[in-house]
Amino acid sequence: MLDDLVDMPAMVMGRRMDVLAWNTAAAALFGDYAPPHRAERDIARITFLDETSRDLYADWTSCARANVAYLHMDAGRHPEDPLLASLIGELSMKSEDFRRWWAEHPVQDKTSGTKRFHHPVVGGLELAYETLRATDDPDQALITYAAERGSPSDDALRMLLAWAAEVPSPMPADDRAR
Repeated sequence: MLDDLVDMPAMVMGRRMDVLAWNTAAAALFGDYAPPHRAERDIARITFLDETSRDLYADWTSCARANVAYLHMDAGRHPEDPLLASLIGELSMKSEDFRRWWAEHPVQDKTSGTKRFHHPVVGGLELAYETLRATDDPDQALITYAAERGSPSDDALRMLLAWAAEVPSPMPADDRAR
């Protein structure tokens, strides 16, 4: 299904914000999700520990704070999760911003909205995102990103997708089979 969404970046996110699967357009927008270790495929970890995310998100602070609020929500739902506790501990140790915002105890789901990007290939983009969850597996979410038709962001996204079409899919074969 992800490969069929050729006109929009899309990914499947697990409840700890781990990236479970993604399409070529998502890799073009966000970067390669195929690092050597699966634990590194985590949106919260990337947001707080990868300096390039501060450049990619036009409003990094808002995105980062939303990620903290989402992790708080997940911690409330799954208080005994050792992997989540480990992620929160790691981010608390390595990021002063995360530690400060975690202490504020925000709680919020990620459902829909708009994000602005400063992409290194195509420049500014404003994309609407939608989060879709299956009722029988709410711990996984499909997140899609789309530009308003006819907008400068639509032109930039189309240019990015044309550029990405020339690059083979970055998802390792074992993940594509999921």
